[in-house]
Amino acid sequence: MSIESRTLENVSSNRLRTIALYAGLYGTAALFLVPYWYMFATSFMTRDLVYSEVPHLIPWDLTLYWYEYLLTSSLIVQWTVNTVLLAGITTVVVILIDAMIAYSLTRLDWPGRRAIFAVIVASFMVPGIINLVPVYIIVSELGLVNSIWGVVLPSAANPLGVFMLVQFFKDIPEELEEAARLDGFSRLRIFTHIVLPLMRSALAALGLFIFIWTWNAFVWPLLILQSETMYTLPIGLVTLQDNMGVTEPGVIMTSAVIASVPLLLVFLLMQKHLVRAVEMQGTTK
Repeated sequence: MSIESRTLENVSSNRLRTIALYAGLYGTAALFLVPYWYMFATSFMTRDLVYSEVPHLIPWDLTLYWYEYLLTSSLIVQWTVNTVLLAGITTVVVILIDAMIAYSLTRLDWPGRRAIFAVIVASFMVPGIINLVPVYIIVSELGLVNSIWGVVLPSAANPLGVFMLVQFFKDIPEELEEAARLDGFSRLRIFTHIVLPLMRSALAALGLFIFIWTWNAFVWPLLILQSETMYTLPIGLVTLQDNMGVTEPGVIMTSAVIASVPLLLVFLLMQKHLVRAVEMQGTTK
């Protein structure tokens, strides 16, 4: 067999392997997307299609009945606004506090900082459910029950966020801060004008994780938020199904769409920062 024939055979074999690989990846992705597509399609189906013996993946007869039902028969708009406010405030507070803690652990020399960092890492092993009762008593004594701040403040310092940012702060050259100090920058100005901009991708990635976690939080908001007008989406949708006896598949699927679409949009907007943060951490020493 000539060299040219072997070369063509190798190229053809590589192409076939590449095609098979991508076909497998796209096929696997499609399998994962089928339940989400069924959820989305069901939210636009008529009652006859929803209760049909044969499952339908395409809503041939489109309707907005289930969305109109939720908008007129529940406080879903108020719950959505509450969830957006809660997730947004929590994300901003956690980013600011975790960034300051991580910066002090990596740049400031104060006694006991190594022990404090060890305690922060060790806190990963403590189940959060253990702290529910004592934290609830503290929040109740502060008069923050049935308020957004009663949900936000116990989550203000996230140990995982501190641990994550410490690793990124270690990779920022200290020479940049030394040069800024020679130019007359204060410690606070160095932190806000030099360090934080360099950490933009890492902070965005942390913010994405905190936003998703807060959006889906259920147990702690359920304990603190006692009035229906203060409910978040996860709590409101569950109580809607329980208290009103709503077991309609159309209502359930439509509720899931309303609760998941904002998260999908946030993830798509922040995806490049998440990828950039992973690349930064993967290319550092």
